[in-house]
Amino acid sequence: MTTVRREAFGRMPPEEGGGEVEKFVLQSDSVRVEILSFGCIIATLETKDRDGQFSDIVLGFDTLEGYTRKHPFFGAVVGRVANRIAHGRFSLDGKEYQLFINNGPNSLHGGAKGFDKVLWSPQVLPNGVRFFRLSPDGEEGYPGDLKVWVTYTLTGRELAINYQAQTSKTTPISLTNHSYFNLAGQGSRDVYDHEISIEADSYLPVDDTKIPTGEVAAVQGTGFDLRQPVELGKHLQKFHLDGFDHNFCLHQGQDRRLVARVFHPPTGRTMEVHTTQPGIQFYTGNNLDGSLKGKGAATYPKHSALCLETQNWPDAVNKPHFPNVLLHPGEEYNHTTWLVFNTA
Repeated sequence: MTTVRREAFGRMPPEEGGGEVEKFVLQSDSVRVEILSFGCIIATLETKDRDGQFSDIVLGFDTLEGYTRKHPFFGAVVGRVANRIAHGRFSLDGKEYQLFINNGPNSLHGGAKGFDKVLWSPQVLPNGVRFFRLSPDGEEGYPGDLKVWVTYTLTGRELAINYQAQTSKTTPISLTNHSYFNLAGQGSRDVYDHEISIEADSYLPVDDTKIPTGEVAAVQGTGFDLRQPVELGKHLQKFHLDGFDHNFCLHQGQDRRLVARVFHPPTGRTMEVHTTQPGIQFYTGNNLDGSLKGKGAATYPKHSALCLETQNWPDAVNKPHFPNVLLHPGEEYNHTTWLVFNTA
């Protein structure tokens, strides 16, 4: 049985149009999740350890103010296009589009005011919540009126996130959730004792602005071979890596498949990621620097969390040999990611 509760979480500042932000609490026997109507943000995600004790395993803030200020997309749905677009530029049907530049020379996660920074309209479901918004033609430089639905449902140990969209003009779209996980509990110092595996035979090398070079490189014999579980801290040391912020190329197909698994031996917590998406961005919180005050006054230093963002490949709109990122009128964008929590 999943229970769903809604409550007030705060009001948007007047300069942002005011507006009530609500919090939706989804609870099963083994998982409790709080989701905001602002940015579709997963603000809290509590799961059990092997002794049955609940801990909150995602980074974030106690108040709305934390989320309305600048932060690294904690828990949010990002779009229209997750990840980076080189120079914020692309061409469609002979027309060039220029997006807002917000990450070095590139556009990141939808631009200046992406899907993470807006209020969504909620609808309570028996075991979850569905959010809707219309992204108007020209918003952040993107073409077409885009209708978007993001649905969170909780069934036992499994949290499903479904993304649907329809457009009035051809537009690139790639949606993901940007939760930062630490299975030891948010506020824990690092994720070095986490064991991770990713079901990917290849990954995308990037230039110094994190844009894929276009090469699809085999993981075999490199530090990017995560097909067997590795202990993160030791693995980073062994391969002299500062961290990961890379797209791993998943087996193509529209079916649900297991693509990543995280295990935290001290608590026994595990998280499996299943998806229909063609890529997963593995990010180890390299840009966290301890400057943000999070939940319970916790600070979040470098490598204190990891992200597993299921999505299309970065800069796919400019790379014809990457999976198709364009949505055409009359088509439906429809992807689901499932997070499954257990103990071992």
